[in-house]
Parts: sequence; C-alpha cells; structure tokens
Amino acid sequence: MKKLRHISMLIILGVFCLSVATVMAQDAPKDTTKKKEKHKVSFKDSLDHAFDLSNYMIYAGGFVLVPVPITEPALGGIGGALVPVFLKQRAPLIDTVNGKVRIRRINPDITGALAMYTANNSWMAGLFRGGTFAKPNITYRAMAAYGSLNLSFYHTFPVIGEKEFKFNFKVVPIYLQALKQFGNNNRWSAGIQYLFLDAKISSKGDNMPDFVTSKELNSIISQVGGVFQYDSRDNIFTPNKGVRLQADFFWSNSILGSDYNSWQIDYSAIGYTPIFKKLIGGLRIEGQQSLGSPPFYTLPFVNLRGVPSGRYQGKATLQSEVETRWDFYKRWSAVFYGGTGVAYDKWSDMFANDLVYSYGTGFRYLIARKFGLRMGADVARGPEKWAYYIVFGSSWLR
Repeated sequence: MKKLRHISMLIILGVFCLSVATVMAQDAPKDTTKKKEKHKVSFKDSLDHAFDLSNYMIYAGGFVLVPVPITEPALGGIGGALVPVFLKQRAPLIDTVNGKVRIRRINPDITGALAMYTANNSWMAGLFRGGTFAKPNITYRAMAAYGSLNLSFYHTFPVIGEKEFKFNFKVVPIYLQALKQFGNNNRWSAGIQYLFLDAKISSKGDNMPDFVTSKELNSIISQVGGVFQYDSRDNIFTPNKGVRLQADFFWSNSILGSDYNSWQIDYSAIGYTPIFKKLIGGLRIEGQQSLGSPPFYTLPFVNLRGVPSGRYQGKATLQSEVETRWDFYKRWSAVFYGGTGVAYDKWSDMFANDLVYSYGTGFRYLIARKFGLRMGADVARGPEKWAYYIVFGSSWLR
C-alpha cells in the first residue's frame, strides 16, 4: 500500500489493516452448526502453552481491535494508532468451471476506523471499507480520512547548503482500489486505483521558504492509476518463502480536477527463502519515479530503516535491503539487516549522488502461531543517527 509518499504512510496503515483483517477472517474456523458455540478465548497456545494471540484473533466475534505502534522519526519517533475492525462473513459461492462444480470461498466484508496520534502532535482519523464482488472475483478497498501532520523537509541552497524546514499539513485523503484476481491459484491480480488529496500547508517557522509555490499552499491532487501484482508468499505477516512483485502508477491531470500534471511510477520486488532450517533470508528492491510537475511533498524519498521519511528526496529513488531472520530458540528470533539507497533528479546523476545507507538488528516473537505472525522491535543506524521501530509482522509489509 504504496502512493503519495509522506501522506501515503497513513493511507497505507488503513489499507494494510484491511489485509490483516481479511487474512484473520479467512483463517478463522467456520461454524457449520445452526447454533453457534461459545469459544473460550485463551492467550496460551494449545501446543506449547506459550503466550499466543491466535485464539483471540480467531474467536473475536467479528470484532478485532488492532493497536499499531508508530515509531517513524519523521512523525516524532513515538505514537500509535487504534484500528477497530468489524468483520461480516460471506456465504461461499458455488459456480461451474469447465463443467466442474467449484465452491469458492469469499472474503468477509470489512469495515473499520483509524485514530492516530504521535509525539510531534500529528494526528489523523478515518474510515475504511473492504469487500468482494463474488462472481467476477473482484476485491475493492476504500478509505477516507482527515488529519493534521507535522513534517520536516530539506532543501539544499548554493551557498548555505542544506537546511531543514518544518511544515504543518491539513489533509483530506480519499483512496479507492479495485483488483481482479486471475489464474488458477489467484496469485496474479490487476486493477485500478484512485487517490484524492486536499492539502493545506503552513510553515512552522517564521516565513514560508521560496521553493514552496503559492499553488502548493492550498491545492488538490486527483490522480488515477493501475496496479499489477504477483504474490506467492506463504503469508502476508512474516513470510518464510515466496515472492511479491508489484508495479503501479498514478496519473494526475487537470482533466481529473487536479492542480498538477504529473506521473508517478512505483515498482518493487520482495522475496524470502529458507537458507537453513532456522535461517530465513530476504531481499527487497524498490524504486520510484516522478515525472512532470508534482508538488514538492509528493516527491519520492529513500525509504530505509534508520532514515527518516522525506530526509533524502529526488525525482527518482532506488533502494535495496537484505535481511536474515534466525529462529534461535522456540518462538524467539533475531534479525540482522542492511540496506542502501539513492535519490536523484536525473538518471545521469544516479551514480554521482552519495549513497544513503543503514544497518541494524532486532528481535521477533511468534505472537500468533496459527497465522505465522511475529512481532518485535528493531534498532537501526542511518547516515546521521539511530532510530527504533516496533515491527508488526514484517518491516517490508506492502
């Protein structure tokens, strides 16, 4: 869940919760009796009797409250979001394929809310909805929110060099997506997406800097695009094997009611494979390209742990990160990772600009065995300072 860079971090949060709720509902046992039995919710696993949230996630009675820690340095370093999610089961669809009767399971309808607050007084509230058009096998997602975000941007001047500028953004984002799954195993999907963003900007300093145009102080972004995806991961939370490939784009134009004429192209490849029995290796390659005349706050930035969001921006970025997870004792794991990236304005400058790097370590605990869900914390060192992150599932959740 990948889109308008800074603002998209919060849009993605809601869209990701749709995916989380969908998987939890899919894996939950279905009631085949006319009278529902009450299940005792236990926080101990039935196999090893360790602390485990699987039964809570399965037998939550259609309601799940997802707490999401926010440790992004660009948003103050600490904060959190509460995401209450309501699930409504859908009856299976019985159809005929090549003369054979097939019973196809339908994802539940999902409705939820989002409330977020961070240490630098950034906040956001919103609603989201996800569902399925069963016969054509099309899934849809929708989200709308309102928030006030305090973010820093950096600009380099010829004489004084780089300088930090702090802004407040009053934003109204609306995101819509529809994906059609196809293929025998539904690993392939393609569809369309739309993003509307009403943004009002004010300076947190004395004066508005010269690189901010008058149009950017109060403007509307309206853009439509496409999504192409292949996903063979064994689960969306903490995969042990599989690949996820995605390419998407956005087109913004005055025809759509936008104040900007621009293109945005995103592409990513994430893969996992067992190296040894208890050692999992991962690789992430990701890039972004912005064309035309987008507003300064939507330009791509280097996205690595240990590097604040928006710190290194350009019209294009390319980054790569490797990670290993060592399941060394029962439910406990250690992770080690490192990555590098570059932001540039022209392809000819890609290898001329300085590389941004980061590295770090962390731990994971298998907190929901039936879902393969691990949770933990990472510490990372970037070019300038250390940062920490609370990790739910994987740092590469997309």
